[in-house]
Amino acid sequence: MKVHLQVDGLPTEVRDSARAIAALGADGIFSFEGQHDVFFPLVLAAGETDLELMTNVAIAGPRSPLHLAHAAYDLQVYSGGRFRLGLGSQVRVHIEKRYGSQWGKPANRMAESVAAVKAIFAAWEREAPLDFRGEYFTHTLMPPNFDPGPNPFGPPPVLMGALGPVMTRRAAEVADGLLVMPFNSTRHFAERTVPAITAGLRKSRRGLDQFQVIAQAMVAVGRTEAKLATAVDRVASLIAFYGSTPPYRAVLEVHGWEQLQPELNELSKQGKYAEMRALITEPMVRAYGIVGTPEECADQVRERYGEYASDVCCYFPGYAPDSADIADLVKALRSIAGNSVTGERT
Repeated sequence: MKVHLQVDGLPTEVRDSARAIAALGADGIFSFEGQHDVFFPLVLAAGETDLELMTNVAIAGPRSPLHLAHAAYDLQVYSGGRFRLGLGSQVRVHIEKRYGSQWGKPANRMAESVAAVKAIFAAWEREAPLDFRGEYFTHTLMPPNFDPGPNPFGPPPVLMGALGPVMTRRAAEVADGLLVMPFNSTRHFAERTVPAITAGLRKSRRGLDQFQVIAQAMVAVGRTEAKLATAVDRVASLIAFYGSTPPYRAVLEVHGWEQLQPELNELSKQGKYAEMRALITEPMVRAYGIVGTPEECADQVRERYGEYASDVCCYFPGYAPDSADIADLVKALRSIAGNSVTGERT
């Protein structure tokens, strides 16, 4: 199983972060659209390492598919073919109040954005004229002076982040792969995610050998009691944040914890983050997080995702594990036999 770690820090710190990730033995680097731009760090990282690169995720709704296509094309060239474009939808309040954009039918809009980017790639690759006409986007004009032509490394894969069954099914219908949201559990993945993948692939007349599943995990790793306690506390805080979001209620529902969602949501509106954290019990951390020594964490990732996932993205929310622990985790994860890059069982 390939392992991807998040590039961190200010833009001036990205190069050091990328080199550190390479030194840990990881296969790839991903960026997150949080406090900084999601594309720029990968431009810097591409020049420092030979690792795979991925946006995880770029928020698609507020962006034109043409903007996304140009950014992805250039990163694919600059990295020598090591880039994957991961796209996500975000929730309504962020789209409307943070991005100042419009909301509506998020699964359909996301799927159309992915399809539009791929149609633009196809036009640049000389596979078909640009004639994309959708509900949200129309792309029918590509004069030669705006057309970069075929990418020397081929168009990058377009991945789609998803959590619920509708978004997951749409991802399996139109995208090259699925970024499984980290707020997940073994039971939710098996009962909600896998059937949606199967339904989407059936509609697109594809099999798992033509679709990549990339797992994501909130990891609390440590070899000492003190370090593990800190890591668990940080993962629990992130679980509380995710659990406060109304669209994510279904993930709690699978385990019978859905009654917590309104309470977490109300506390989040009041800024009572400590109180939110206090509601997250150890069984919840164990259900949604990955907890333990590096070897125990790798076993849990294998149990949850190993049959389907070729890659895993590891998050260490709000804490910094020992470098040795991360290196051991990477080594243990890379020994997992799951899906290969092409989706074939190994």
